[in-house]
Amino acid sequence: MGRKASPGLKRRGETWHIDKRIGGRRICFSAETTQLEEAELVLAKLIDEERQARLFGVRPIRTFDEAAAKFVLENQHKRSIHTDIGRLKNIVPVIGSLRLDRIHMGTLQQLIEYRRNKGVKTATHNHDLKLIRRIVNLAASEWIDEHGLTWLQAAPKIKLFPVRGARRPYPLTWEEQNLLFHALPSYLAQMALFAVNTGCRDNEICNLQWAWEERIRADDLDTSVFIIPDI
Repeated sequence: MGRKASPGLKRRGETWHIDKRIGGRRICFSAETTQLEEAELVLAKLIDEERQARLFGVRPIRTFDEAAAKFVLENQHKRSIHTDIGRLKNIVPVIGSLRLDRIHMGTLQQLIEYRRNKGVKTATHNHDLKLIRRIVNLAASEWIDEHGLTWLQAAPKIKLFPVRGARRPYPLTWEEQNLLFHALPSYLAQMALFAVNTGCRDNEICNLQWAWEERIRADDLDTSVFIIPDI
């Protein structure tokens, strides 16, 4: 009978995983070993790193799961946050336990292959990668911990994939615009007309609120505009 594992070590299949509160933070990720002795060393190293962070200002280990949670918490005011949460629900189960300092295009291949096997197209891959890039950039530049250190020493370079076969955008002629508007239902035609005359983004138009309307009255003008808050 083998010896009992230290608290914070759990075996999942053949691999040991760490799940332990260290320095007030819950640390969860794979020890990437099937050997208990090696997993014990990884756990001991984490505990020592937290001690060094507390005493000597050495940057502690954090996972993408922690970073994703912080990103969601800090961006509740953004109207696009629900889209980001939807993307993170696909991303976190695959790379959530990955350490922030080990995120790069090589370690993201697991996510890319997983999503590709689900039939995800290149454009969607790029949206996932943009969100990951945004989070690690924040971790390296704006997120400061209780030790006065950024969550990540330097953000990795995350490149997007070229989208093959994508048609280049071009401006519609007046004739093409009229044909398009007449083919749309009336409520969509009004939205399209508003879009081409304002240059608003899709999410701004779809989330437009009457509360943002401001009436403008002048000697020769009686109209209204929408003041869109920062998102």
